[in-house]
Amino acid sequence: MEQAAVASIIMAAGRGSRMKGFEGNKTLLPLVPAGTAFRGDRPILLHIVQSLPPGPKAVVVNHKKEEVMEATRSLGLSYCEQPALNGTGGALLAAGEFIQTVDCDGLIITMGDVPLVQKKTYFRLVESLQSQPLTVLGFRPADKRQYGVLDMDGTRVKRIVEWKYWSAFPKENQDRMEICNTGIYAARRKDLIPYLSVLRSKPHIVSKERDGRAVQIEEFFITDLVEFLDRDGKRVGCIVAEDEEEVMGVDDLSALRRAQEKFRAIQTTSRG
Repeated sequence: MEQAAVASIIMAAGRGSRMKGFEGNKTLLPLVPAGTAFRGDRPILLHIVQSLPPGPKAVVVNHKKEEVMEATRSLGLSYCEQPALNGTGGALLAAGEFIQTVDCDGLIITMGDVPLVQKKTYFRLVESLQSQPLTVLGFRPADKRQYGVLDMDGTRVKRIVEWKYWSAFPKENQDRMEICNTGIYAARRKDLIPYLSVLRSKPHIVSKERDGRAVQIEEFFITDLVEFLDRDGKRVGCIVAEDEEEVMGVDDLSALRRAQEKFRAIQTTSRG
């Protein structure tokens, strides 16, 4: 039986300020470097698009959006502009029209700087939607500091707690929450739609540095959706990635080089 098409949203709006020495959109950085880590072939974003299940895809853009659109114009993607860089939830809200109108039951939400997620992992996420409206892709890192953790009751995810909060928990609670959040999700579209307005109504006020001074801005977090659904008695589950490196984010130059080395090893193994 032919598998139903799955919609996907790829978040590619961020500035990537930790990628020192590179001014472009980091989702266009190469997995196959040529001379320098910043130049080469197989852009991260294109590889992610090709790894996702068949179906309509939207890319959330802001920083260097023209470069992103030019690099991917042959792929038949939709583009959703995030007017302000106001968090992962803001990126999801920017894709609201795509979510409302796309003709698919399942939806994957993924990050544009996590290039090594395998096709089979995305398919596992989609398959999990048979038993729940939202699934979080988790992983077990060697060191979970700085990551958000999944607070679970058995196999049910109750909330996602960021590092700055769970780091103050008693040690027994910290030890219990061993699965971390990758920032990648699958959702039943019809179940997600009613919660977009809820998400929009509950911004967080956070302090950011802009031009050397602290400013207060509104941000929205996708992780809030977990609590919204759970409070309404709707199950949020998780699947766990097989390998920590599979879900590594390309945040800085050292991470880019690790991803390029890992990609080369994967390609060598697949050819062998």
